[in-house]
Amino acid sequence: MSRRYDSRTTIFSPEGRLYQVEYAMEAIGNAGAAVGILAKDGVILAGEKRVTSKLLQTSKSTEKMYKVDDHVACAVAGIMADANILINTARVQAQRYTFAYQEPIPVEQLVQSLCDTKQGYTQFGGLRPFGVSFLFAGWDKNYGFQLCMSDPSGNYGGWKAAGIGANNPVAQTMLRQEYKDDMTKEEAAELALRVISKSMETTAISPEKLELAELFLLPSGEVKYQVYSPESLSKLLEKLNLAQPAAEAS
Repeated sequence: MSRRYDSRTTIFSPEGRLYQVEYAMEAIGNAGAAVGILAKDGVILAGEKRVTSKLLQTSKSTEKMYKVDDHVACAVAGIMADANILINTARVQAQRYTFAYQEPIPVEQLVQSLCDTKQGYTQFGGLRPFGVSFLFAGWDKNYGFQLCMSDPSGNYGGWKAAGIGANNPVAQTMLRQEYKDDMTKEEAAELALRVISKSMETTAISPEKLELAELFLLPSGEVKYQVYSPESLSKLLEKLNLAQPAAEAS
């Protein structure tokens, strides 16, 4: 039955479904997992880096985490080519706002602007939805630290903890059970790694297969976005007994 209604994004099925948008969400379900956790003193983002071949040169830059503006960063799950287009759009939007109003763009306004673009690609013929979901971590003077999630349909929402990508239901269940409102960013980082480990269905992880970043306020009041170094990540994995033995890692 669905074959009659999935040739275009503009056609509703009799049940009121847009199959092309649902297929885009399925594509995200096959991507590497990403997790975001809102702590009382910052926001933590973690992502799984999938190594498709031993011959592939390891990237020196982050693959799952992107800095959008000084006060906003995001984690990505899905088609990276689509993500690059949307991230560049978000960066331009943030700079335009700063140029016009001489202050950083509010986090939700930036997310809403990007989701308006994503929604447009589900409504017009000849276009396909962006096959990517985002977790946005940010801080602004109005609402403090925020974590937002958006999907290919253009929907977005604020979350205390959220997971996207592979084994998303497993991540969401674990976050519901273990998340606490008064978590510090250190505790949130440990929980994020445990959730990513569960999503990857492994008990031992090497730093090369993970990315971990945090967004927090410096004593001066400046927003700081920082990616964990491989050394810091190794120490944290060892503390949680998730580190992969050296022989296996090689």
